[in-house]
Order: sequence, then structure tokens, then C-alpha cells
Amino acid sequence: MRETRNAQCSIFDFYTEHPLGDQLKALSDLIDSQPLLLSSLEEDFCRSDTQKTGACGLSIESAFRCLLLKQILKVSYEKLSFHLCDSPTYRTFARLEPDQYPSRSGLHSAIRRIKAETLKQIFRQHLSWLIENEEISVERLRIDSTVTEANIASPSDSQLLTDGIRVLSRLMSQSKDVTGIKIRFTDQRKKSKSLSYRIFNAKKAEKDELYPKLLSYASLVLKQSRRAIDQVRLKGARSDSALCWLEKIEHFLALHIRVIDQTQRRVYDEENVPAGEKIVSIFEPHTDIIVKGDREVQYGHKVNLATQQDGFITYLNIEQGNPADSTLFCSVLQSCEEDYALLPNTVVADGCYASQQNVKVAKASGVKRNVFSKPVGLTLTDMGVKRKTFDILREFRAGVEGNISELKRAYGAGKVMWKGEEGFNAFVWASALCYNLVRTVRFSSA
Repeated sequence: MRETRNAQCSIFDFYTEHPLGDQLKALSDLIDSQPLLLSSLEEDFCRSDTQKTGACGLSIESAFRCLLLKQILKVSYEKLSFHLCDSPTYRTFARLEPDQYPSRSGLHSAIRRIKAETLKQIFRQHLSWLIENEEISVERLRIDSTVTEANIASPSDSQLLTDGIRVLSRLMSQSKDVTGIKIRFTDQRKKSKSLSYRIFNAKKAEKDELYPKLLSYASLVLKQSRRAIDQVRLKGARSDSALCWLEKIEHFLALHIRVIDQTQRRVYDEENVPAGEKIVSIFEPHTDIIVKGDREVQYGHKVNLATQQDGFITYLNIEQGNPADSTLFCSVLQSCEEDYALLPNTVVADGCYASQQNVKVAKASGVKRNVFSKPVGLTLTDMGVKRKTFDILREFRAGVEGNISELKRAYGAGKVMWKGEEGFNAFVWASALCYNLVRTVRFSSA
């Protein structure tokens, strides 16, 4: 059975005399001062099939500390495993037992159990603790949005079709070992890979000739996959592995159908498929297409956030699709009031958030000064400030750019490496939580 926290520290624990060692020691003390943070994690580690015998594995506290250490060091699970085996400072921070040397797979299994919603809850608990203890103030907020990229290659129709053919064919070839039922099919993987490469390097006229062939391969694999699903169901495969195989192949089959449809619409009908209807990866289907102004297209999710005057993140939300920034302004005020029972006196946002409706809502909520860095369609009187105050607050808003840069650069929030939508959200919330915890340590030692 997994323990929540380590009952007693070792007498051999120590932190090296180095700025990073001092920071980890202060961070460890900060976590110990807020025991409620760990209680939020217990539900994620409760499983009905847990054995009462065998190795205990990492405690919940150690798993959480390893997650923070991974975000601070920005290393892979393999490197993290090495550091935890090699460094007494890292072992002390992670609260590992003397005989505990977690492997890469063990770390991955423990850390990925922590859900995004749990990290979000811990993030809010810590921020509430800071506000209640008057460590920070939320009287002035600055709002901006950024894009966190998913770990996918730049999409193309030919590559998406080839990915679908490859994955579905691989699942059918594994059917004998997984379900016990052999599936006979014509393997199109080699042909589709060669054709995709030719399309990628061809000019438009040649691409128009090659795409029908690739679509015919994709349609053939689609029929074969449907036949394979019917065959496995008719022969009554009911094992857990067979049900898992069926779930996987049906998942990728549905995505493959969408890819075929959007390719036909784009190539044959020359239709501009709306971004909301496109799929840019069959492995990360949650990925959105984000275009901000004249900048290049990014693939991931828009993140809307707010920071206060000391740089602490007070609000963060991972948006679905590519909503206009002006529609995201009121949610910041609403969240601040609901989570912390407070409203800021001053709110400064980027010009993209500017609208008459947002000004009215902010004034009705009790916000005294509501400023946009580019007053699009608004006067200084509408925002309730004078020119000098406007210039000061516009300079204050620029600080959020540095906060976003640190979040991405120092804690890896620029590009998420974890798989799936849940993994994407968990990684972003882990980065934001780690950012606030480390900033708390820095301010307390200043």
C-alpha cells in the first residue's frame, strides 16, 4: 500500500551549499508548511486493484516532489532517474528511502497518476494560502494570452493519411497475439510511405495526380479495419486485451475517417476547411490550430493567464479552440472573485482584450481602473484614467511578457511533451504550480 508521506526524515539527509541546494531546501520547507497540498493528491493514487503485498513504491509525497524536481530541472524521466540515484541533494528533496532508487518507468508511472484537476486544485490552494497570509496582493492584475505547443510535427494531409494507414495496419498485424484471432489483410504501409514522401517533395500538378492513389490506399485500409473489427466481435473475443484492442482500433478508425474527409474536401473540392473541423494529428487529436495576428501558425492550445505585481500567476486557463481574447477577459474577474473572494482595483490587459462590454462588466464588478494597452475604440475617459496613469499602467502590463517567458523558458511550458489531452493539461498546470512555488521561495529569501 502506498504511503501518503514519509514518516521520518533520515539523519543522512543534507542539501549541498549551492544556490540550487538552498532553493530546494526552502521549497521543501514550504511544502511541509502546507500539509493540505498532499491530501489533495491521495485520490489520484487510490486504486481498487491495489495489492496489499509487494513493494510499496514511491510515497505520494515523493511522487509529488519528483514532479516538481522534473519541472525545475527540465529533464526526461531517464535523466531524473539518474539524478535521483546520483545526487544526495535531489534524494533528500524527493524524500526517498535509503534503499529506494526509482527507475524511469517507475517515475513515469507515479508522476503521471497526478491528474490535471488535482494540480489545478493545489495551485489554487497555494495561492489562497499566500493571499490569506498577506504574502501577495491581487490589487493589480495584468492579463495576456500565449500559446503552448503540442509535441507534433507540422501537419500535412499526406502524412496524416500515412499515419492512419500505419497505425491501423499495425493493430491488425498484432491481432493474433492480442486477441487470438488472425486478421488477413493487404499491407499498404510501404506503398503509402513511399507515396507520401513523393507528395511531400512534389509540385502541385504532380500532387494532384498522386493524392488519388494515396486516398485509395487509405480507403482500402479503412475497409480492412472495419472487417477486422467485425471479425473479432463475431468470434467473441472477450478478454481484457481484446477489448483494449477494439477500443484502440475504433479510436484510430474514427480519426482516420476524419482525415480522409478533410483531405477530399481540401484536395478535390478545394474547400477551405474551418480550423475547428480540422484534425492536425491522429496521436494528439485535441490539438488546436492557433493563429495570433500576423504571426506563424502554431499547434497546441491557447493559454489565458493573469499575474499580479510581484509576478505570481493568479489565473490560468487552457482554452479550447482559438477564441478571441476579448471573450476571455470577464472570466479572469469572475474566477478571482469565486476562488479568492476578492476583486482587483486595477486590471491591465493587452489591446486584443479591449471592448466596450468588458469595460462595462469590469466597472459593474467594482474594478476602479480597467486599462487596455491599446485602447481600441475606447477613450481614456471610458477606462477611467488619465494619460499619465495610462502610461504607467501600460508599462506595468509589459511585465506579464517576462512572466510568460519565464514560465516557458524555465519550466518547459513552451512545448508539452506528455501525451494526450489530460497529459497536456497536467503538464501546463505542473509548470504553473512550480513557477509559483519557486517564486514564493525566492521572495521569502530576498
